[in-house]
Amino acid sequence: MAMNNKLRIIYDGLIANNPTFVLLLGMCPTLGTTGSAITGMSMGLATMGVLVCSNMAISAIKGFVPSKVRIPAYIIVIATFVTVLQMLMQAYLPSLNALLGIFIPLIVVNCILLGRAEAFASKHSVVDSMCDGIGTGLGFTLALTMLGAVREFLGTGRVFGLDVYPERFGSLVFVLAPGAFIVLGLMIALFNRINRR
Repeated sequence: MAMNNKLRIIYDGLIANNPTFVLLLGMCPTLGTTGSAITGMSMGLATMGVLVCSNMAISAIKGFVPSKVRIPAYIIVIATFVTVLQMLMQAYLPSLNALLGIFIPLIVVNCILLGRAEAFASKHSVVDSMCDGIGTGLGFTLALTMLGAVREFLGTGRVFGLDVYPERFGSLVFVLAPGAFIVLGLMIALFNRINRR
C-alpha cells in the first residue's frame, strides 16, 4: 500500500501533472535551454537534483519554520542547493556550466521548485517529498529532453550530437527562439491528447 502511494506520487509528477506539458511551469528554461537534447537533459537533471534535495530539506524543517516567513525560508533552502550545484558544475563540468550559463542560477526562481515546496513538501513526509521531487523532476527532464531532441533533429539533423541526416536539410528556425515556441506548442497538444486517452 505504501509503495503504491510512492509510485502514485512519482507518476503524478511525471505524467498526470507534468510541470511542462500539463501545468506549463518553468517556461524560461524550457524555451531557453532546449536548443539541443544534451542541454535540455542537463538542465532538467540539474533542476531535478535541486528539487529533490530542497523538497526533502523543506519537509524536514517544516515544523520549525514560522508560517509568516515560510516562503523566504524556502527560497533560502532552494538557493543553498542551487549554489552547491553551481559550484560543483564549475569544478567538475565547466563546459556544461558555461553552456547552461545564467539558467543554473535562475533555478532559484523557477516556479516549479517553490510551487512543490509550498504545495507538497511543506505538508508531507521527507520520503513522500523525495518521491514528489523525483516524479516532478523526471517529468521536467523528460519534457526538456524531448523538446531539445525534436528541435535539434529538425534544425540540424542531429540528435544528442549524432548525425541522422545532412545538416543542410535542417531548418534553422527550429534551433532559434521561434522554433522553441512552435515545437513546444505542438508537443503540449500531443501530450495532452495522449494523456486524455
